[in-house]
Amino acid sequence: MKLVIVESPKKCDTIGRYLGSDFKVEASQGHVRDLSKRGKGGLGIDVEHDFKPDFEIPAEKAKIVAKLKKSAKEAEEVYLATDPDREGEAISYHLASVLGLPIETTKRLQFHEITKPAILEAMANPKTIDMNLVNAQEARRMYDRIIGFKLSTLLQKKMGSKSAGRVQSVALRMVVENHEEIEAFVPEEYWVIEIKAEIDGKEVALTLDKIDGKNAEIHNETEAKDILSRLGKTLTLTSIKTSKKVTPSRLPLTTSAMQQEAYARYKFSTSKTQSLAQRLYEGLNVDGEHVGLITYMRTDSTRISPAFYERHAKPYILERFGSEYLGVLKAAKNKDNAQDAHEAIRPTGCHRTPELVSKYVTADEAKLYRLIYERALASMMKDKVEEVTTAVFESNGLSFKLSGSRTLFPGYAALLKDGDDDKELPKMKEGEIYPISNKKKEQKFTKAPARFTEARVVKMMEEKGVGRPSTYASTIKTLLSRSYVTSKSGVLTPTESGIRTVTVLKKYFPEIISYEYTANMEKELDEIEDGEETFLDAMNNFYGPFIEQFNQVAATMYKDEPVYSGNVCPKCGAPLVIKPSRYGPFEGCSNYPSCDYVARPEKKEAELVGRDCPECGKPLIYREKNGKKFIGCSGFPKCRHLESLDGGESKPAKKEYTEADYVKPCPNCKTGHLVKKRGKRVEFLGCTNFPKCQYKEWINDKSKKKGDGE
Repeated sequence: MKLVIVESPKKCDTIGRYLGSDFKVEASQGHVRDLSKRGKGGLGIDVEHDFKPDFEIPAEKAKIVAKLKKSAKEAEEVYLATDPDREGEAISYHLASVLGLPIETTKRLQFHEITKPAILEAMANPKTIDMNLVNAQEARRMYDRIIGFKLSTLLQKKMGSKSAGRVQSVALRMVVENHEEIEAFVPEEYWVIEIKAEIDGKEVALTLDKIDGKNAEIHNETEAKDILSRLGKTLTLTSIKTSKKVTPSRLPLTTSAMQQEAYARYKFSTSKTQSLAQRLYEGLNVDGEHVGLITYMRTDSTRISPAFYERHAKPYILERFGSEYLGVLKAAKNKDNAQDAHEAIRPTGCHRTPELVSKYVTADEAKLYRLIYERALASMMKDKVEEVTTAVFESNGLSFKLSGSRTLFPGYAALLKDGDDDKELPKMKEGEIYPISNKKKEQKFTKAPARFTEARVVKMMEEKGVGRPSTYASTIKTLLSRSYVTSKSGVLTPTESGIRTVTVLKKYFPEIISYEYTANMEKELDEIEDGEETFLDAMNNFYGPFIEQFNQVAATMYKDEPVYSGNVCPKCGAPLVIKPSRYGPFEGCSNYPSCDYVARPEKKEAELVGRDCPECGKPLIYREKNGKKFIGCSGFPKCRHLESLDGGESKPAKKEYTEADYVKPCPNCKTGHLVKKRGKRVEFLGCTNFPKCQYKEWINDKSKKKGDGE
C-alpha cells in the first residue's frame, strides 16, 4: 500500500478513485505544526541564534498526526500532495519532518486541478520539496509573528486595541483613509442642461457638450438660465461621424478579479467567494462523477496553458460558435509582484457547461462557476466589433452630442454578455434642422467618494502589493472579527477602535504601516522563493531595524487618557469611565479590576397599547426589533401574540395542530406529538409542546435544498 497525503478530506475519495486500490489517501487537514509561544517574548523564535524556530503540534492536531504516523509506517512509500503554493510546500515540509521522511527524496505531487489526467500526470512526474518555497513561507510566518506579537502587545497595553499585523493594519489603513476622505468632503454645486429633440418622428434626449467650443461647465443657476435663454427652438445637425470600435475580451480571472466580479454581480463577500471556489476546486458530484470543476483558486496569474487551449477550448469554440469566433491565447499581463506558478482560474473542462453544472450544485456555486467559465472561454474568443455613430447638434454656440452603436460582430460577447445593448440612432442627415420639444435645467452636487467595499479593498491590496491571493479574504475577515470595521452588504465602515488604531500606528510606526514597506517585504519573499535571497539575510535585514524602532516607541509611548463620564462609582467612589466593547461603549469603574462595577442602562417602561391580549388577557405593549415597531403581548415569551401597527390581523404565536397533523408521539416529553415543521432550510419533525419541549428529528438528508447561501 502506498500513502498519499493531501490537505483537505474532501479530496481523499476523489483522488483515491483515480489512483486505485493500491493507494490510500489521507488528509492533514491543513497545518500539522506551527510556531510555539515559548521563548523570549513568546515568539517561538530564537532571534539570537539565526532565528531558529520552535515548532509544536497543536493539541487539536495530535490525533491526526498520530493517525498519519501509523499509516506512513505501514506504507511502502509516502507521497505528499498538499496545495501547490508556498503554504502547501511548507505543510509538506512539516509533514515530512513530523513523519520522519527524508526531505531530499520524499516525493512531492503537484497538480493544479483535481481531475484524473492531472492526478495521473503528477504521479508520473513527482517532484521533491522545494526548500526555497518553504523558506519563503517560513520567513512570511516569522514576519507576521514578530510584527503581530510585538505591535499587538504594545497596543493592548497602551490603548486597549485588540491586535495589529503586517498586512491587516495596512488594509485597515485603506478603509480608515477612505472614511476620512468622505468625512472631509465638501460637495460642490453644478448644473446640467438636458433637452429633447424631434428626430425622424422620435423624441431623443441630448446632452450639452460644449459652450462656445469649450467643455460645458455650469456652476450655478444664473449660468444655467443664461444658457437656456441662448438656446433657440431648433437644432442643426452639424456633423455625423461613424467609426468602428474593436473591444477585446477581458483576461481570465485571478483571485482578486474573481472576488471583485463576484461582489459586483452577486454581492458575495470575499470569504464567501473563496469558500465557494474552494468547493468547486476540491470537487463536486456532477452527472455521476465527483470531479474538480475549476483550477487552483489562489493565483495572481492571468496565464492559461496552451494544452488547455488546444485540447479543450479550441475544439469547444469551433463546435459551438464556428471558426470565425476562435481567438488566440492572450499574453499574460502579470504585475511585477505576481507569482506565475499557477494558471488563471479556469474550468477543468469545457464540456461541463454552466447549464449542465447548475443541475448538480447549489445556486451560489453555479453562479460562481458560470463567472469563471465564461471569463476563461471568452478570453480565447475574437474581439467584439461595433459601429459607433456620433452626431453633433448646434444652436447659438451651444453643442449637443448624441451617440449610438450597433454590433457588427459579437465575438466573445456571444458567450459573455458585457451589458452594453445596441443603441441605434434614428435616421438623420447632416445640415438638417430639428425642433426642440423639451428643455430643462437641473441642479446637482458633486458626490463624496464611495465607501470601500470588500472587493475594492482587495483590488487596492493587489495594486499596492499588500498580501497575496491566499490572504485577501482572511485579512478582511480578521478586521471584521476584531471589530475594527463593520460590513453591511459588503460595504466597509471603520469603527472608532479601528480609526484610533490606525491613528496611533501612523504616529508611532509610519514606516511599518506604509504600503511601500509591506510591498517591499513581499518582494523580498519572492526573492527567497527564486533563490536570490537567503532566509537568514532577509530576517536580519528586517529584524534589526524593526526591533530598534519598536524599543524606542515602547519607551516613549504613553497610555491613552481614559474618557471620564463625569459620574462616580457607587461601589468604591472612583470615577466612572467610558470603555469600548464589541457591543458598543459602556460605563465602568476606572478602578477595574479591583472594582468590577458596570453601570446598567435603565430599563424603559413599556408603552401600553390600551387593550389586552386576545389570547391570554395580559396588556398589549409596543415593542421594537431590528428597527421595526409592532404590538406584542407583555406576557412574552409565554404568550407570543403579535400584531402589526397598521391594524392588520394578529399573527398567532404558534400553529394549531390537529390529530391529522400528528406523525407519532414525542419520545422526549411523552405528552406531545411530533408534527412536520419547516425551518429556514429543511423540513423536520418537532414537538407540539415547543418551546417547553425542543425535541426534533430530521426527516431525511434529501430535504436540504440547493441554493442555501453561506
